[in-house]
Amino acid sequence: MGCSEKSTFPGCVKDAAGRVIHGGPVYLVFLSFFIVLFLAGVVSGVYSLFIEGSRHAYGTYREIPLALLIATYIFFVVASTGLCLVSSIGHVFGNRDFLPIAKRSVLLALITIISGFLVIGLEIENPFRMMLYLFTSANLSSNIWWMGTLYMLYMIFMAVEFVLLMRESHRIAAFFGFLSVLAGVSAHSNLGGIFAMLSGRDVWYGPFLPVYFILSAMMTGSAFIILFSIVAQKLRGQGMNEDEQKSLALVSKLAMLMIAAVAFLTIWKMITMTTGGETRLITLHETISGSHAFSFWVLEVACGLIIPFFLLLLAGGRRLGLMTVAAALMIFSIFFMRLDLVVMAQIVPLYWDMGVKEFSQLHTYAPKWKEILVAFGGIGFCGMAFLLGEKIFNGFSENREAEAVESTEPESE
Repeated sequence: MGCSEKSTFPGCVKDAAGRVIHGGPVYLVFLSFFIVLFLAGVVSGVYSLFIEGSRHAYGTYREIPLALLIATYIFFVVASTGLCLVSSIGHVFGNRDFLPIAKRSVLLALITIISGFLVIGLEIENPFRMMLYLFTSANLSSNIWWMGTLYMLYMIFMAVEFVLLMRESHRIAAFFGFLSVLAGVSAHSNLGGIFAMLSGRDVWYGPFLPVYFILSAMMTGSAFIILFSIVAQKLRGQGMNEDEQKSLALVSKLAMLMIAAVAFLTIWKMITMTTGGETRLITLHETISGSHAFSFWVLEVACGLIIPFFLLLLAGGRRLGLMTVAAALMIFSIFFMRLDLVVMAQIVPLYWDMGVKEFSQLHTYAPKWKEILVAFGGIGFCGMAFLLGEKIFNGFSENREAEAVESTEPESE
């Protein structure tokens, strides 16, 4: 926790508390802002669930039951899986150039998965029933059950891995990191499978989404670690050392590769939609030239793929300003990618292809303010936990030398 080996536990706690309280005015302003967002989201979610009722408080309805909060949950768990995969390149699969970002990546993976659980816990009508029946009434044929179980295992493995990394037990940490990768990839591809196995929704149905979720997770995780590593450097008030710069340069190349892969999948998704039924054709029209065209072309394609790719290319892994802008644009845009992915598949009435004209027009969705507050609550928790983590663990600065030694010497039995 940023303490020397001779420090006592009470001394470590006192030092960490001092860094948290006296972190500087800019840090305290942002910490206060994120705390307010977090509390506002929790209060809004609790009031919506237990007093007003989510069916009245949120903008979802029978025809569009999945919307902003599900998209926010997906956004966070995608980021978590991506951070896990990026961190595993170093201490699990042996690429030492990625080691300087491993601890922060694992911490961010834990923070983002908890943020996702917070949001979905305030979205589902009875979260306590879900936790109860997860253990007492397991349904092995349910993708939802597998998602909850696998993500629970993933979070446990990640927590153990982080503790072991902080204790410099890299060999055992690598084992739990490998378990985290297995659980994370399984859970995340299963999350894509939840959508992909809904045959009633043509836009989701098929093998596309599980693969897309994994590749976009790597893209999201790369953006997160670039942005948050540079922010952490600003919090420390110190220049980034050569090893960290080298790691971020490699992560930026990985981000460019993942952007290209996601762009490739997006192009082919659009092409294959031209050969589908009426539902796919209507959805494609609304996406590229209809009511959602701005979101797709500007937020997803331009701000999420094209501009960040060229900014990272120009940055060359050295110009931190360009890398910061690229990563921030990616994170902002990826959120709208998730929202469009969830909502666009539901705008065409369910039985439209069968000639059942129960509705004379496409469905529309607009989130209500209580719903938006819950989403901001997840963002608030993520920002708050990151800032506190950087101060509590002192930016992982005192562990770098030990980590470098550990990476070159075998661990003693």
